[in-house]
This record gives sequence, C-alpha cells and structure tokens, in this order.
Amino acid sequence: MKSPFDLEGPEFAPAGGGMPTKLVLLLHGLGADGHDLIGLAPHWAPLLPDAVFVSPHAPYPCDMAPYGHQWFSLQDRGEQAILSGVQAAYPILDAFIDRLLARFGLAESEMALVGFSQGTMMSLFASLRRVRPVAAVVGYSGALVGSGLLAEELKSRPPVLLVHGDADEIVPVQASAMAKAELQAAGVPVELHVRPGLPHGIDDKGLALGGQFLVRSLAR
Repeated sequence: MKSPFDLEGPEFAPAGGGMPTKLVLLLHGLGADGHDLIGLAPHWAPLLPDAVFVSPHAPYPCDMAPYGHQWFSLQDRGEQAILSGVQAAYPILDAFIDRLLARFGLAESEMALVGFSQGTMMSLFASLRRVRPVAAVVGYSGALVGSGLLAEELKSRPPVLLVHGDADEIVPVQASAMAKAELQAAGVPVELHVRPGLPHGIDDKGLALGGQFLVRSLAR
C-alpha cells in the first residue's frame, strides 16, 4: 500500500537537455494536484534551462471535493487547526526534499520552492526550518503559518517573494502583508508585490516576477 510519505507527481526536464544543476519544487493548493503547478514550468524553463521542475501531488485526498489533493484539511479554518495540519504535513514534505536533493545530487543552495495558496503555507513553513537555506521561496496567494514559533524554530533565512491579488476572496491579501511583516521581524529578506484586481490566482505579471526572482536567487 502506498504511503502518504511517498510523494510523486509530474516533472519537467531541463530545457537545455543536460543534467539538472538547479531544482524548482512546485507545491499546489487545496483541491488541485501536481498537474496544476507544473504548468508554470514551460514559462520559466527558458529562463532556467538547467533546472528540473518537480510538482508532487499533496499527500492526502481533498476532503472538501470528490477530486484533488490537500496538504492538510481546511474543514476547520481556525488558526490552531491550520497550524496542526501544517505541522503534520511538514515531515512528509521535508523528507521529500531530502530525497529530491539526493536523487539529483544537488544542495539546498541550488533549489527553490514555489507554492500557491496552501502550497505557499507549506513552502514557507518547511524552508524556514531547514538547517541549510534554499536559494529562494516564491509564494503566491498564501500565508505564513506558525509565525509565533519562529523564535524557537527558525533555522534559515532564504530570500522570499510574495505575490498576492488584492481581490483574493479565498486568502485575503492581508495574509501576505502580515507574512511580510513577520518575516522581516525574523530577519528574513522578503518582497511583497500586490496585484490590483487579481482574485485567487497567478497573473502574467506575477508569473514574470516569480521567474525573475528565481533567476536572481538561483544565480547567487
């Protein structure tokens, strides 16, 4: 029987055709699957021709729809329930990152995490608790979960880009504004770009901002 720890999903090979020297891990939101965010890879592959893109399905079936996956349940949207859900999924994601780095023979400095919504919450939570910092975190339409634990649990400070629409009806844009303030207070370098009129999604400008940030961060 397949274990939830055995994450899998679509991959996009380096556009340059060689062995990957960079890794971009894409984490989808509630009710989607890995096929959702792998669609970002063709847009960014020309900018990062030596990067492999990996977009795993979240470990659990979505409990709010007859299809899709979730990193944690949102049946209860209370702060403590969300934190508990992220904490339960974190070891699964953390172990998957270890396996990916070993598989491709890469270091954290050659890897970036990109998340959307729930995937952003997981990307931020996991990356801040890695002993060695990843090159970058790009978070679309998400939030910082467990900020009150950072004083005890923060281990690295990767550069973070947050992009959020001000018409988001699912995760209010204020969540990213709060995340920026909390990350800055913890000494994490962070940028926030608010997209006017954008609902819960990624627009062309946000896509371009993410690509530029990945190129800069992975080139360091």
